[in-house]
Amino acid sequence: MSEQRKSGVGDLFIGVGYLLRGFGWVARRPGQWLFGLIPALVVLVLYVVALVWLAGRADDLAGWVTPFADGWSQGPRRAVRAIAAVAIFGAAAFLAVLTFTALTLLVGGPFYEKIAERVEESQGGAPPEPEVPLLTQVGRAIRDTLVLGAVAVGFAVMFFALGFVPVVGQTVVPVAAACVSGYFLAGELTAIALERRGLRRRERFALLRRNRLLVVGFGAATVVTFLIPLGAVIGMPGAVAGGTLLARERLDEGPPVTAGDKSVHGEY
Repeated sequence: MSEQRKSGVGDLFIGVGYLLRGFGWVARRPGQWLFGLIPALVVLVLYVVALVWLAGRADDLAGWVTPFADGWSQGPRRAVRAIAAVAIFGAAAFLAVLTFTALTLLVGGPFYEKIAERVEESQGGAPPEPEVPLLTQVGRAIRDTLVLGAVAVGFAVMFFALGFVPVVGQTVVPVAAACVSGYFLAGELTAIALERRGLRRRERFALLRRNRLLVVGFGAATVVTFLIPLGAVIGMPGAVAGGTLLARERLDEGPPVTAGDKSVHGEY
């Protein structure tokens, strides 16, 4: 069994280190990186189209959510609606970041499962896949994605409202949003390895809560990477690899798998 540790601020940086290790893993295996780009590119195109559409209508939506400002003088009305437009687009971007990974993992499940398996084998061996019918796996993945989407919408609405608070809405709220979205992103990125160990969603998030700072460090660093133009696509394979390493080394409570290391033969 893995040792129980006290969580400390240093775990934030250890979490960031897992993302960097994931990037390093795919950098040494460019074939796996290219393999993992395919589903991320497909989902990115869908998200870009949706966000471009929203950006073109942000002013109209800002007017719709601030009817109370209709009778104000021009200066204050423009100011509050500019804040509303930014908050609307920011909430949508937050929602996109939170759900991008879940949707990409859902669309590209076979791609990322294979990458996660190869990461584990390069570290000593992957545990056997649980004997779960394919339709059951797909159903669970869709259900988990819908649950995450509902949670994401709730947080997006909350951060949208807090975005109107002067100063706090432009400083504290973005940081809090990055940490919250990072926590749930980490849950998605570690899901493949933990599900392989027979853990369902509630059990996985119970493990995340016990390692909260570590998980937030990994997830928030991933969020920052995904906010860079094309970062979500380019970084997705490395993020999956990093999440697999994190799950294997710090979240797995069972004995480590040590057999079947294929990396010494240069297969990956």
